[in-house]
Amino acid sequence: MASQIKARYEFPGGQRLEITQGDLTAEDVEAIVNAANAMLQHGGGVAGVISRKGGPQIQEESNIWVREHGPVSHANPAYTHAGRLPFRYIIHAVGPVWGEGEEAQKLHDAIWGSLRLAEALGIRSLAFPAISTGIFGVPKTFAAQVFFQTIHDYYAQNPHSPLKLVRITLYDDPTLEAFLETFEAWRNTTSTSA
Repeated sequence: MASQIKARYEFPGGQRLEITQGDLTAEDVEAIVNAANAMLQHGGGVAGVISRKGGPQIQEESNIWVREHGPVSHANPAYTHAGRLPFRYIIHAVGPVWGEGEEAQKLHDAIWGSLRLAEALGIRSLAFPAISTGIFGVPKTFAAQVFFQTIHDYYAQNPHSPLKLVRITLYDDPTLEAFLETFEAWRNTTSTSA
């Protein structure tokens, strides 16, 4: 089932940010972001769903990545192919655990690093989950503020980016509501400061 677009914002360079509700693994985009841990062990949460649907290739490639590069940092996500899923790549981003300190910077780094890597891979459309808002415990509104500001700043610095569509795909109603409320406030302040 296709996701439903709940909100949309267009940047001056023509790139779009969309908030959708639905299944991340069914999005009509070239790549998705996985909310990963540093060792790329895809057991639970979003990572578990992606790994189960995509098949063993995703975990196998992830294991090879960690052997060759070491644990994944916030600022430098990993990537693998998508196995049975219909994407060119999966970008594995490591968000912060709430309470460990510098959560805003770490989440910013994970989002920015994913955008930069997507562009380097030639991706034109990318979908994120709400990184760190599940078992990592980051409050949904806090995460939403970091997401919108980071994506805005990325396009402000890269106005000709060929990454034309960024989606934040949310599954459950509480996360969707938190992101939509934060989005409205963010869009209002962004349009008045433009």
